[in-house]
Amino acid sequence: MATARVAKRTTVNRAVVCSAQTEQVAKAAAAVVLSAVVGLTAVDAAQADVAGLTPCSQSKAFAKRKKQEVKALSKRLKNYEDGSAPALALKATIEKTEKRFDKYASQGLLCGTDGLPHLIADPGLALRYGHAGDVLLPTIGFIYVAGWIGYSGTKYLQAVKTAAKPTEKEIIIDVPMAWGMLWAGLGWPMAAFTEFRNGELLEDDSKITVSPR
Repeated sequence: MATARVAKRTTVNRAVVCSAQTEQVAKAAAAVVLSAVVGLTAVDAAQADVAGLTPCSQSKAFAKRKKQEVKALSKRLKNYEDGSAPALALKATIEKTEKRFDKYASQGLLCGTDGLPHLIADPGLALRYGHAGDVLLPTIGFIYVAGWIGYSGTKYLQAVKTAAKPTEKEIIIDVPMAWGMLWAGLGWPMAAFTEFRNGELLEDDSKITVSPR
């Protein structure tokens, strides 16, 4: 009898232990799921809010600013007869204003608390949140075009030095030669890097004229 009671108590204790372990596992699993949900929510919130900015299409301040501008123009429109030149001009302005705001919203621009679109200038944030077209790509394009024109112009000046009348070719551009230099300068970043590595890009300091000090 005593042996049976001990066995029964052991079985009950094991059942209690197993139940407690199962409950702990369930709590741990619930905690993992909760942390995952919180983590995903935090990521979504971070993606929706860049430096305190929100999409213009979801910005109440942006919608309010649009409403105010259209309302002000519509108020001025009441002062003129329908069909008159000022009325037609104001109607055209109202249409342009609405199209401008709609385009800002459809392009995915971000707005601040002032209701105005803001551009993402930081390269990391721009690439991460898909706003490279705000500042980054135009900046790269400007640097490339400016370098292209400068490099091609430098090559043209270097080439005309060997001509019979170099000064004349600087005043009156030799279009065929300049056109050829322009197309040859399309790959200027690689060409400039190669010249810099070979020591051909920069002139020696001894050949640079310095004014007396």
